Amino acid sequence: MKLELPRHTERFGSVRIHDIQRVVLLDSAGEGIEVEASVCSIPRSKIQEIERKMAIIIPVKDERLKVIEGVISAIPSECLIIVVSNSKRGKVDRFKMERDMIEQHVHYARRAIWAIHQKDHGVSKAFKEVGYPELLDDNGVIRDGKAEGMIIGMLLAKAAGKEYVGFIDADNYIPGAVHEYVKIYGAAFHLSQSPYAMVRISWAYKPKILEGSLYFSKWGRVSAVTNRYLNKLIASFTGFETEVVKTGNSGEHAMTIRLAEILDYKPRFAIEPYEIVNILEQFGGIVEPKYDEPMEAGVEIFQIETRNPHFHEEKGDQHLKDMLCDALSAIMSSSICPESLKKELQIELLKEGLQPRDNDRTIPSFAHVDAKLFLDLLVEYNAIHMFGYKR
Repeated sequence: MKLELPRHTERFGSVRIHDIQRVVLLDSAGEGIEVEASVCSIPRSKIQEIERKMAIIIPVKDERLKVIEGVISAIPSECLIIVVSNSKRGKVDRFKMERDMIEQHVHYARRAIWAIHQKDHGVSKAFKEVGYPELLDDNGVIRDGKAEGMIIGMLLAKAAGKEYVGFIDADNYIPGAVHEYVKIYGAAFHLSQSPYAMVRISWAYKPKILEGSLYFSKWGRVSAVTNRYLNKLIASFTGFETEVVKTGNSGEHAMTIRLAEILDYKPRFAIEPYEIVNILEQFGGIVEPKYDEPMEAGVEIFQIETRNPHFHEEKGDQHLKDMLCDALSAIMSSSICPESLKKELQIELLKEGLQPRDNDRTIPSFAHVDAKLFLDLLVEYNAIHMFGYKR
């Protein structure tokens, strides 16, 4: 893969946020990394090295089976796939249908896929026993929410001994785009100079159908607003206006496990923008850090624009409003958010007819959790399905 080198990097304490890098060539030959004036070539062999150390998590909630299957089929075979489902279970058990589809895929593809349902009682019991009850509700059951599913997946990736973890949304209609995302993750991690790194996907276009034809829009409305306020948060400390953050709501992103396990998280759709906020909180040099090593090594955030467009299922205006409310509330609730910016955020939410989510909980990091014990308990309670995988 050939990538543009970052044209600009914003520094915020120990955090380096690279501006958008574009994919110049999806696949490139050669053995070693070649760096020219503005382009870097990463050979496929180096990307595959990273993929062998990577787990890809697919959070699922009642998506169409054919779409999920397309996503799974596009992920390189070197990666471990972890499907974390919160689909409906009842007379029509969608999770069973998902498992059946995965089993058939594995039969032909000969690869490893783990599948788990986040509401399984065995999962709740395992979290209690490893001393990480923060994902449980008052009844002792895993809460609904994408964030909870992602954290389950990250713990499983850690238990599998993986060094990297990536996320792909299950509603992507273009398998080729999914394949590109994973290749981008591998290329960026190979370029990273820190063991604490994150890669966030910036879609080339998000096509929509307008008046019977395709319109290739560049930015979604929610993304534009979230990015604007994340940049305002940075500018409030640096004193210089910036537009460096362009991936505030990116569901497609990846992290090194060493970074993922020390971050705190916000629930629901706030998880993606709050990852950036929490990196600024912990490693921006504003407050006393909990971890010294990332401050010394630095934290890198890559933002890479794809060649493939992002074509996904439209979920309606309410879904967009929920995303916006969660994102702006997460920024507003940050310990480093200045009062003047909080007022701006409140006005923005009121303009959209929304109320900020007051006192929203923060899910603490899972660095202290024994991930291998967690996996052993899931196996003991028959709460995980490990297709094509031998322990």
